[in-house]
Amino acid sequence: QVSLVESGGGLVQPGGSLGLSCAVSGSIYRINSMGWYRQAPGNERELVAGITSGGSTKYTDSVKGRFTISRDNVENTVYLQMNSLKPEDTAVYYCNAVGFRSLFDFRRKYESDYWGQGTQVTVSS
Repeated sequence: QVSLVESGGGLVQPGGSLGLSCAVSGSIYRINSMGWYRQAPGNERELVAGITSGGSTKYTDSVKGRFTISRDNVENTVYLQMNSLKPEDTAVYYCNAVGFRSLFDFRRKYESDYWGQGTQVTVSS
């Protein structure tokens, strides 16, 4: 059983910073991409930032220059450092990992998708 455990959400004032972390536990053969998504009330879930196993990153336009995603491949942990936070960043943030559950899945190139439980980030004065 693979689980993703997030931590680090909370309440912060506009212009402030928060750091999120997400640790992957359980038996998984290889993690490929990892990322952070968010969903605000009434909105669809959107990709905030993603990172490949090789360290290539991508960001949604609204967070470029303010958020930084990183990962520790040894600890199977992904991080999101959020600076200069704005009220529109308020949402539930979800961690995502995509990878091969087993060697069998790796050989047939069958990826599985895993999600964390979500952590609330509120930016408000």
